[in-house]
Amino acid sequence: MIDRRTFGKAVGLGTGAAAVSLAGLHGSASAATPSHGPAASVAPTVPTITPGTHTGFKKIKQVKAGVLDIGYAELGPAHGPVVLLLHGWPYDIHSFVDVAPLLADQGYRVLVPYLRGHGSTRFLSHRTPRTAEQSAIALDIIAFMDALKIPKATLAGFDWGSRTADIIAALWPERVKSMVSTSGYLITDVQAQMNPLPPAAEHNWWYQWYFASERGKKTMEDETKRIDLCRYVWTLVSPNWDFSDEVFNRTAEAFKNPDYAAIVLFNYRWRIGLIKGEPRYDRYEKQLAAPQPAIRVPTVTLDAALDPFTAAPGDGSGYRQHFTGPYLHRLITNIGHNLPQEAPTAFAQAVVDADHL
Repeated sequence: MIDRRTFGKAVGLGTGAAAVSLAGLHGSASAATPSHGPAASVAPTVPTITPGTHTGFKKIKQVKAGVLDIGYAELGPAHGPVVLLLHGWPYDIHSFVDVAPLLADQGYRVLVPYLRGHGSTRFLSHRTPRTAEQSAIALDIIAFMDALKIPKATLAGFDWGSRTADIIAALWPERVKSMVSTSGYLITDVQAQMNPLPPAAEHNWWYQWYFASERGKKTMEDETKRIDLCRYVWTLVSPNWDFSDEVFNRTAEAFKNPDYAAIVLFNYRWRIGLIKGEPRYDRYEKQLAAPQPAIRVPTVTLDAALDPFTAAPGDGSGYRQHFTGPYLHRLITNIGHNLPQEAPTAFAQAVVDADHL
């Protein structure tokens, strides 16, 4: 899930920004705040589809990249402009099962990788520590791009995927053409995480404290129990999403990865300073700590109004100062945390719009 920093100004859910309907979007979006560069062009309109139109990816490919053998789906023309779609927790590549074909139909080469510890992604060596610092995950995606000889791409994600895109855009902007970041600027400053938040905000992070305990560790290490926990989280963070058993079970297959528990536990424990990361990543984490780096690439930020992690009123003002390049912000109403799967047309449109900033 997203970073506790998002709660800095929120103690509950609010959707104070007035919403206006945008044609072709499932859910509605608030009035955008544009900041166009001189090269901005008019973006095409993505056709509207019903969420759940597509049920899966035809083929999962594998590529050795860095310390991983990464599983990924690929759609669209081989020589089209590249879009990388990055999932979060507790989700997998099927969060983009409708978004990916929409973008492929627009001429993009769409790549959807499983993050470390998920799906068919595996570590190449049993000796590699099963850590999950934010910079480690970002470097996985850089290695993925290198392995596929992709010099530059549009990055779009939510939750862990937003954080990963933010980090790559901040530290390696030459690799990012444009970006969609759901929930805004999610780069973690571990030191800042030491400060308590308002009680209502801390309450929403119950699973983080659960993972910090031996009880939570045992749950995550039991495949059946962790799948039950993940399903419960889905119901809490997407209150309007009436997903079926089939939809959840399709994604839950990714939670059976042998490194899933270790990766998830490490990520959440590391974020709140309970464990230290690998020394090899220290220099990157220092660059991401206060004062946190700005993001200069063209960016669209999205807030989901029913996501308990969206700060009121969802206008992006709490993180606007971090984005210094061409910029748009949208509040997507009636939608929860898994925004790309709940509102695929809105998410795909944001990707196209970011590419035309």
